[in-house]
Amino acid sequence: MPIKKIKLALLIVTAFISLTFVGCATYYQKNYQLQSYITDGDFNSADKLLNKDKKGETGINRVLHYMNKGMVNFMMGQYEVSNTYLEKADLYNEDYKKSFGSEALSLLSNPMVKPYKPEDFETVMVHYYKSLNYLMLEKYEDALVECRRVNIQLQQLNDKYKKNTNKYANDAFAHNLMGMIYDASGDKNNAFIAYRNAYDTYENDYKKLFNISAPEQLKKDLLRVAYQVGFMQEYNFYKDKFSLEYTPKNDDEGSLVFLWMNGFGPVKSEWSINFTNTGFNNGWVTFANENYGLNFPVYVGNRKREEQGAFMNLSFVRVAFPKYVERKPKFSQARLRTNNQQYQLELSEDINAIAFQSLKDRMAREMANSIARLATKKALESLANKENKNLGSIVSIVNALTEKADTRNWQSLPYAIHYTRIPLQAGNHQVHLQVNGSGQSHETFYFDIKKNKTTFFTYHQLETIQ
Repeated sequence: MPIKKIKLALLIVTAFISLTFVGCATYYQKNYQLQSYITDGDFNSADKLLNKDKKGETGINRVLHYMNKGMVNFMMGQYEVSNTYLEKADLYNEDYKKSFGSEALSLLSNPMVKPYKPEDFETVMVHYYKSLNYLMLEKYEDALVECRRVNIQLQQLNDKYKKNTNKYANDAFAHNLMGMIYDASGDKNNAFIAYRNAYDTYENDYKKLFNISAPEQLKKDLLRVAYQVGFMQEYNFYKDKFSLEYTPKNDDEGSLVFLWMNGFGPVKSEWSINFTNTGFNNGWVTFANENYGLNFPVYVGNRKREEQGAFMNLSFVRVAFPKYVERKPKFSQARLRTNNQQYQLELSEDINAIAFQSLKDRMAREMANSIARLATKKALESLANKENKNLGSIVSIVNALTEKADTRNWQSLPYAIHYTRIPLQAGNHQVHLQVNGSGQSHETFYFDIKKNKTTFFTYHQLETIQ
C-alpha cells in the first residue's frame, strides 16, 4: 500500500478512536460531578468517585487522578495518604516520557489523546501541598525539602525554554513558606535568607507580573529574624526601608500561622483562530494571522513532493488552542479576630494569575505545535481528496470533528493563598475568621498554643460566584 494510503487509513482509524473517548466536551464538563463534590465540600463522595475510576491510575489522565486524590485526602485531613498520591504524581512528572504512539495519534487527531503533562505551576503546587501535609504532621525537615524542590523544579523547567520566554521563573511564596518552616524549627539564620529571597522575588517579579507586593507580615518576619540572629546592619537597613521596628516578644508566647486558601483556580476551555498560508520558501510554509501579528513557519522540505504540494496548496487553517476561564471566588478578603485584636489575611500567592501567565508564556510553543498538527491533517485531507473525493469528504469531516485543544487541568487548586501570623500566649485560644466579598461568612476555630512554638493551620474557603 502506498505511503499516502497508509497515512490516510491511520488518520481515519485513529481519529475515530479518539472520538470515542474525547468527544466534544471539555475536561471540566466531563468531570463535572467530581468538581461538584469538591466545591460542595463533599470530599468523601469525591474520594469514592475517584476510587471508582477504573482507568484512574493507568489511563492517560493518571497524573490528574493522583493530584485529585492527593488534594481530596488533604481536605479530609488524611495527610499521609494525601502525600502517597502526591508522591505518585511527582514521580510521574519526573519520569514523564513522550509516547511515540500517542505523539503520532495526536498529530492526526488532537493533544487530548496523549497522556496529560501538567502545567509547570501544577508541578510546583504538588510540592506545595506535600509541604503542607508534612507541616500538619510536624515533619519540618520533610516540609523544607518540598519547599526547596519548588524552586529547583522551576529552575529545571525554565532551563528547557529560551531565555525570557517564561516569566513565572521563581516562586515568592515558596521562599516565604520555607522561611516560616525554618523559623518554626529554630533555624533563624536560614529563615532570614528565605524571607529575604521571598521579599526580593515579590518586589522584583510578583509586583510586575501579578500585582502582588511583599506582604506586611513577611516584612515583620524578616525584621524579627534579622534582630534575633544579630544581623544588625541588615536589621537597620530593613527597619528604615519598611518604616517598621521589631519589639522582642514575651517568652511565654507562641504563634499561629493561618493559611487561607480561597476559592478555586481557573478551568480550561478553548478558542480558535484562522491562519493564512503566506507562501512556500526553501522548504518552509508560513502561516500568519495579521490581526494578532502572528506568523509560524512549518518545515515541509523533508516530505515527499506530493505532500509538499498539498501543504503549498493550503489556503488557511483554523486551529483550536486552550484558554483559561476564571472562577471568581465569592469572598475576596478575610481577617482573624482574637483577644480584641484583628489581623488581616494578606494575599501571598495568586494561583489564578500564575495559571494565566504560565499559559501565556507557552502560547507561542502551543501555537507552533497546533499549526503543524492541523496543517498535516489538512494536507492529508487534500491528498485523500485527490485519490477519492468520497474519502476526501470523510477525512474532512473527521478533521473537523477531531480538531480540539487540550482542556485538561488540575481543577481543585485554590484561586489564591492568603496568610497571617498571630502572636499568642501559651494556652487555649478562640480565633474568629470573618470573610467578605459577595456576602459575609464567619467561622470559629480553637487552638492550643505552645510556648515558643509555631502552630500551622490551613483552611480552604470553597465558595465561588460561578
